[in-house]
Amino acid sequence: MTTHEKTPTDRSEKQGGEQSEERGREQSREHQQPTRTHLSAAGLRARGWTPAMIRQLLGDPDLLRPHPHFRPAPQTRLYGIERVEAAEHSEEFRGASAAAARRSAAARAAALRRRREVLTRIAAEPIEVPRLAPDRLTALAVEHRSRRNEERALWRRGHVAVPATVERAEPGALDRWKVDYLRHRLTRCDEILDELYGRTGRAAAEELLRRRIYAAIAQAYPDLARECERRLRERGYGSSPG
Repeated sequence: MTTHEKTPTDRSEKQGGEQSEERGREQSREHQQPTRTHLSAAGLRARGWTPAMIRQLLGDPDLLRPHPHFRPAPQTRLYGIERVEAAEHSEEFRGASAAAARRSAAARAAALRRRREVLTRIAAEPIEVPRLAPDRLTALAVEHRSRRNEERALWRRGHVAVPATVERAEPGALDRWKVDYLRHRLTRCDEILDELYGRTGRAAAEELLRRRIYAAIAQAYPDLARECERRLRERGYGSSPG
């Protein structure tokens, strides 16, 4: 055999290499993304378009397609990407985009101002926890718990209203009942939250209000501080009420 003559092993390795390259090219073609020709309204929003800009600068869509997952839904409106790009290079688009940015900044500033106003109001709201003798607080807390059990039995199927008693209370239950009762006495706080429904900053206001409520309860009744802290942790607020 001459030095230039190929053995069966050489030919087999060459064929295997060629097949591997061909498989690689096929996989590469399979993973190539098709060229995008249209954009949906969501795609336009990601590029900085607002609904008003779409109506003013693009008008009717170039293509309507059924919703891919929910047939009864309205058809998806698609806009030709060439037309979109041409519009994005126009003076009208630049002017509308700048105006939209100014409106968005003004809206954020207004929302931040309303949030500060809400938090200022919550911080200034007086929270007056009733000061009761230990036995009196226990009696009222048990009575309040029994009343809640009766109310729950009216709307919860299968719930039996068992009267609450000090003797039947599980460890820690009395502290929970006491905090429940004191929290119930602060009905003005719930009224404030109801007034804030749907308003900017309500979540932050609710957290601040709950922190102030439980801090006031813990200050008036130090033996209930641990229960107040537990409630804050349950709501994800973390730190102690003090």
